[in-house]
Amino acid sequence: MKKKNIRIVVQVFFFALIGLISINKTLAESGGGVTFLSDASLHALCPFGGVVTLYNLFTLGTFIKKIHMSAVILMSIIFILAILFGPVFCGWVCPLGTVEEWIGKAGRKLFKNKYNNFVPKKLDRILRYLRYIVLIWVVYMTSVSGYLLFDKIDPYNALFSFWSEEAAPSAIIVLVVTLTLSLFVERPWCKYACPYGALLGISNKFRIFKIKRNENTCISCKKCGHSCPMNIEVSAVEQVNNLQCISCLECTSERSCPVENTVNMQNNSFAPVGKENENEN
Repeated sequence: MKKKNIRIVVQVFFFALIGLISINKTLAESGGGVTFLSDASLHALCPFGGVVTLYNLFTLGTFIKKIHMSAVILMSIIFILAILFGPVFCGWVCPLGTVEEWIGKAGRKLFKNKYNNFVPKKLDRILRYLRYIVLIWVVYMTSVSGYLLFDKIDPYNALFSFWSEEAAPSAIIVLVVTLTLSLFVERPWCKYACPYGALLGISNKFRIFKIKRNENTCISCKKCGHSCPMNIEVSAVEQVNNLQCISCLECTSERSCPVENTVNMQNNSFAPVGKENENEN
């Protein structure tokens, strides 16, 4: 149970941290707040900000408005983690994804088996390409204009600034829609619209430590797929290369799979059945 609760603790920690920094920023503007946190802002802590400012940084040597060097540093760290372990930022750190999951738990209780099955599979597959369109649009428009236009529709920023003038009305609307849809679909923003998730998801094709399924010990119970918040059919593949994977590890033997050492994150292949016993003997 301790291993199962690690992800929850990490999610709560980062949600509380970002929330504290956001509230403190508002208090600092009126002369209050904690001194050593007063200069921190959401934009300074946004790793996607590092992505959208790269063009300006390389061509003009400057950041786009509101973006700071810290965003570029965070982007670099998250990219390194993605190369190693995949989109762990999405599955473990992102506060918006965490809130979507929390609301999703209420939706699962309300609708039971209907939850996460409201969108037809064919439509779902098409909708998942939308986040790549959003990614291309955001990067292009930002590089052309030199402004953080995504800020106008970003639910992540709205989640931690809806009480201030910094939150655009359009972003608040997107946030409300996202949270409402979370009652019916698990992680709707992550699946269909998040540009950063789209970018990090590409790492699933070449990440060093991959989520793998041992076909020799698998009993085809499909619990790994049912537990996946991104609806990936883990039981149908030997190795999870799906661009939607968020490395949450919910499908692994330590979380959902009832058979030990059947679904794990690793950088090599599973040993054939009986191999371990041969080595021990």
